[in-house]
Amino acid sequence: MLKLPPLSLYVHIPWCVQKCPYCDFNSHALKGELPQQEYVTHLLTDLQADLALINGRQVKSIFIGGGTPSLLDAKAMQSLLDGIRQRLSLAADAEITMEANPGTVEAERFSQYQQAGINRISIGVQSFAADKLTRLGRIHGPEEAIQAACLASALNLRSFNLDLMHGLPDQSLEQALSDLQQAIDLFPPHISWYQLTIEPNTHFGSCPPVLPNDDALWEIFSEGHQLLNKAGYQQYEISGYAKPGYQCQHNLNYWRFGDYLGIGCGAHGKISFADGRILRTMKTKHPRGYLSGNYLYQQKEVNQPDRPFEFFMNRFRLLEAVPRQDFIDYTGLAENVIRRQLDNALEQGYITETKLSWQITEQGKLFLNSLLTLFL
Repeated sequence: MLKLPPLSLYVHIPWCVQKCPYCDFNSHALKGELPQQEYVTHLLTDLQADLALINGRQVKSIFIGGGTPSLLDAKAMQSLLDGIRQRLSLAADAEITMEANPGTVEAERFSQYQQAGINRISIGVQSFAADKLTRLGRIHGPEEAIQAACLASALNLRSFNLDLMHGLPDQSLEQALSDLQQAIDLFPPHISWYQLTIEPNTHFGSCPPVLPNDDALWEIFSEGHQLLNKAGYQQYEISGYAKPGYQCQHNLNYWRFGDYLGIGCGAHGKISFADGRILRTMKTKHPRGYLSGNYLYQQKEVNQPDRPFEFFMNRFRLLEAVPRQDFIDYTGLAENVIRRQLDNALEQGYITETKLSWQITEQGKLFLNSLLTLFL
C-alpha cells in the first residue's frame, strides 16, 4: 500500500523561435505558423485520456513549460486553462506557472495571461550581458529582460522567477556577479541560478565553447551564493533561491517525490496508486506524431529495487530535512531495505540522521552523485 502524495500537472509547449545551442530539452524551432488551437485541443484530449490514472484526485499546481509557452496567445492560453479546469479538480490556491522568454512577451499579453489564470511567471533571462546572450543564442537583449521583469512585478502576481545561468563561455567572476546583482535589483521573489553544463546532442555538445575552469566556477558559486543570502534569498534546492514563503510549489512537489501528470510533446508523468504501483509515463516527443493523436509513447512501472534511488535522487536536491516516514509512505518499502546504504552515507558525512529525518550535508551537496550512487 502507498500513501498518495500531492498531485501536479505539467504541460509542455514544444516550440521556440530558435533552438538555443546549450538546450537539450524537447524543443523545436518554429517553422511557419504556430498551430495554437489545434495543439490546445490535442493537449486537452491527452489530459482526458489520463484522467483514469488519478481517479478524481485534486491538482495542487500546474506548470506550463517548454519550449516557449509565451508563444501561445492569450486566447489559446485561456482555452487551455479553461479546458483543464473543466476536467480536473484544481485546488483553490493552486500555483499556476508559465515560462516566458523576454523576446516573446509584452505588457498586454502578460496581463491577459494573468486573466486566464496564470499567477506565477518564470522568465528565461539567462544573462544581462548582450554578448553572452548572443553567444547563448537568445533572441532578446538586456533591455527586454529588464522590461519583462518589470512587467511581471507590476502585475502583482503571486510570484515571479528569473532564470539566470552562470559559468558561461569566457565569463569572469565580475561578469557573473554583475548578472546576479542585476537580477537581485529587479526584486524577484524567486531566482533560479544554475551553472551552464554542456549536454550531448546539442550544438555546444558538438562544438564546445571555452567555459571557466573548476576553480573559477567554485569562486563564482561561492561569492554568488553569499550575494544572494545577503539580499534575503534562501537556497532551498540545488539551483533554487527564494525569499521566505516564495519557493516554487510545483518544483517542491517534484523533489518531494510527489505525483504529476504530464501532457504535451515529450512530457513525463509519475503516478502512484494505493495498491502499491508507481507508474511513469512519457508522451510522444515530436509534434508531428503528437498532433496525429499518438500521445502516449511509453509507460512503465517503477520496480521496488529502483525506488530508493528514484526517491533520494529527488529528495536530496532539496536542502530541507527528509521525513523518514515519507520514504516508507511513498515507496512502499521498509527502511531496513536501505539501512546499509544509509549507514554508508552517514559514515562518509553525506547526510545526518535524527529519529524523524535525514538531511543532506555540505559534504553531501558537493558529492551528490557519489551519495546517490549508494542507492543504485
